[in-house]
Amino acid sequence: MAAPGRPTPQPVTADGVHPRFRDVGDRDERGINEYVALHREQGRLALPAEEAWRWRGRWADWFGRTAPLVLEIGPGNGSFLAELAARNPAEDHVAVEIRFKRVVQCAKKLEAGGATANVVVCRYHAAYLDDLFEDASLDTIWVNHPDPWPKDRHEKNRLISRWFLEDAARLLRPGGELRIKSDTLYNVERAVSLLAAGPEGEPLPALPLEVLGRSDDVTTGPAPWPDDIETGYQKKFRLKGEPVYAVALRRT
Repeated sequence: MAAPGRPTPQPVTADGVHPRFRDVGDRDERGINEYVALHREQGRLALPAEEAWRWRGRWADWFGRTAPLVLEIGPGNGSFLAELAARNPAEDHVAVEIRFKRVVQCAKKLEAGGATANVVVCRYHAAYLDDLFEDASLDTIWVNHPDPWPKDRHEKNRLISRWFLEDAARLLRPGGELRIKSDTLYNVERAVSLLAAGPEGEPLPALPLEVLGRSDDVTTGPAPWPDDIETGYQKKFRLKGEPVYAVALRRT
């Protein structure tokens, strides 16, 4: 059974070897989508779902070296991802993006920025990260500006959730960090509150994650990690004089 709030996995096929998420047909939720085909034409910079999961435990083979493995969830147009990979050439970077169009945009942004050797974007669902990564294999997980989904009925849509924090705690190496930036304070407060409780506040066993640092506004002060990169949303809020919040959680 799926954890409370976690999207229901797709059914496996008769051979039983498919992972819990995969591409289906040439459509997305809005109908026929030209980017379904385009995202498979981005070469080495993009991996379709049916290929991405096959690299679980083999990312060192994909990148041709053993290096710290960094994940970004929901890279948007890829500007943050491209800058992150360019600033940190000693790390290997994998991004997970659900929307076909954004996979294509990310791949094009990476190519334009010259960050191609140590980065790839996968078309995949963030609810099933253990299809892609082994336990204790990630050095850092980045989540920038996740949708807040403020209404109670939206619990199933929220990335910042107990099941996600459980996944992060399992996939991060000891000492690894989950770094969250959000223009909504609710996301940061929720991440902290769910470390030892469920979405209704019910007590749960404490996760092996500790608050390493917090910021009430990274547009006017330091982030709880070094060498912060300004995202597109972050710039918009800075220009409007509105805050962007951040929290860093460390795997104990």
